[in-house]
Amino acid sequence: MANVDAALDAAGLTNPHVRDYVAYWAEVTGAERIEVVDASDDARLIAESVEAGDLLPAGEGRYYSRSYHKDTARSEERTIVATNDEAHKGLYNNWRPAAEMKELLTSKMRGQLVGKTMYVVPYLMAPQGSPLERFAAGVELTDTRTVVLHMIRMARVGVSYINDLADPTSFVKAVHVAGDLPNLGQGTPDDQRYFVTVADERTILHYGSSYGGNALLGKIAHGLRQSSFDGFASGEFLSEQFLLLGITDKQTGEKYHVVGGFPSASGKTNLAMTLAPDALGDRYYVEFYGDDIAWIWPGEDGKLYAFNPENGVFGVAKDTNEATNPTALHSIDENSGAIFTNVAYNPTTQEVWWEGKTKNPPADVTGWEDWKGDKIADRSEDEKGLPWAHPNSRFTVALSQVPNVAPDYDDAAGVPVDAIIFGGRTRDREPLVRAIHDVAEGVYDGLTLGAEATFAADGLDGQLRYDPMSMRPFMSYAEADYAAHWLKILGQATEKPIFAHVNWFQRDAEDGHFLWPGYRENLRALLWLVQLKKGEVKGQTTPVGIIPTREELNLEGLDIPEADLERILSIDNTRWQQEIGFREEHLQQFSGLPEEIWEAHRRVAAALEADAAQ
Repeated sequence: MANVDAALDAAGLTNPHVRDYVAYWAEVTGAERIEVVDASDDARLIAESVEAGDLLPAGEGRYYSRSYHKDTARSEERTIVATNDEAHKGLYNNWRPAAEMKELLTSKMRGQLVGKTMYVVPYLMAPQGSPLERFAAGVELTDTRTVVLHMIRMARVGVSYINDLADPTSFVKAVHVAGDLPNLGQGTPDDQRYFVTVADERTILHYGSSYGGNALLGKIAHGLRQSSFDGFASGEFLSEQFLLLGITDKQTGEKYHVVGGFPSASGKTNLAMTLAPDALGDRYYVEFYGDDIAWIWPGEDGKLYAFNPENGVFGVAKDTNEATNPTALHSIDENSGAIFTNVAYNPTTQEVWWEGKTKNPPADVTGWEDWKGDKIADRSEDEKGLPWAHPNSRFTVALSQVPNVAPDYDDAAGVPVDAIIFGGRTRDREPLVRAIHDVAEGVYDGLTLGAEATFAADGLDGQLRYDPMSMRPFMSYAEADYAAHWLKILGQATEKPIFAHVNWFQRDAEDGHFLWPGYRENLRALLWLVQLKKGEVKGQTTPVGIIPTREELNLEGLDIPEADLERILSIDNTRWQQEIGFREEHLQQFSGLPEEIWEAHRRVAAALEADAAQ
């Protein structure tokens, strides 16, 4: 059994409440050794991991790892929010009683670290000195060294963040035990994994994975799920799965900030890391703040403010290349400290590859191994078409490595929010951009955010998969309360952001081509939105919002067929009337929604009917 006091003394960890917490879990798990981690330990831990074979070199200053082949993604069905009040039970949060979950997880973790090291990772999920700092401190206990290395990239790590808390009890207690990964029954009726956030006790207990959001507890479990509950319980802020970017007009010196929620595969990371199109680059510069989480609060001056609580990027590798996301690609250059997970790897050349990195995989397959470690050269004819990299393969890198990271990304004051956008991948229905001034209608639009799961016919003809504010997998309390909390926070701002819905994915019904080129050209829609907020353009009013006129949208240097442009700058009323029916069915699942949301729904439905009658 570890000598806890000696280890904590040696690390200078003085917070008595943290010390008690570490001692308790060291006893439960039977840890043989305690190691308190600081960000300055990164190089040593990297060297230890390479020596042990947990990491492999991927060129100078970059590293490669594989997770267990059945442990490659978050697991929504095994992810649970537990509280002491059933009123927090929602449609999506898999609510369970706190006492039941704590007893179950403690029993699963008991004795799991006999003969092993318990790493103590003190962290902060906010710029130091932020007005939300008291919600940001946490201590993750983990048995997995590679998890520590990912946390060093994704959070601010060190004992100084938890020693001097204004309230020494105000830290999230996060415990991660990987367990015996080959024998956990992943995806079977005997699945042993549980990923539990005991939200009203600010405790996170994850058992049965060493992958991503299941194991980096500062990221999703604290930075999004727990903090969303904290924001609601305190009444002070929103925590959302949102990107955050800045746009500078070099001609006027003005800067604008946009936050936004996008369901999976709807272009969130590519937009967060976008650059200005070549034709507009002399005037506009885009800065990156974050691609995954934003904490948003009303400032004393009446504006909304936001920051990205993370300190790094946990990006999807698939389809990341010079055309789709050059910013991401150059964030992970050599000497970036990046860690690749579950991509293809060549141990001889130390190269990595994933589907979409180049048009074709390397022609010479000598030495190449797929994400499971199997030799590509040994594949049978039937196996040759299988992916080299896992579709959810990732890279982890510090924000400081992003080429166009905003210089104030770690500013405790945050940045003012000018626009809140939502975007779901749909081949019809949604125009390029439609703006909404009314707060209740903007929140209503976010609650009814949807995307096609695929481009299959059922996605075209049927109902979208609704993903309120893109928070469906991360909801920590009831959806009706969530809507009310949004209205409350926005209601406290005297200077409201403008809302908008964007869609880069409209397709031609006959040949299926995309009507809009996407990627860097998407900045044009955001520039129009800013102009609309400032009153420089008026747009055209439709039943579902204001859309640009052909003349207002800056198309300098862009060649797009007039027929395609007309389609993406218009509304299909018949399709929208069908959509309104789907939305009503969706909202009826949330008992007790604020009346303002239903009023917004009725206004949009009535406007569509009136428009159709003309």
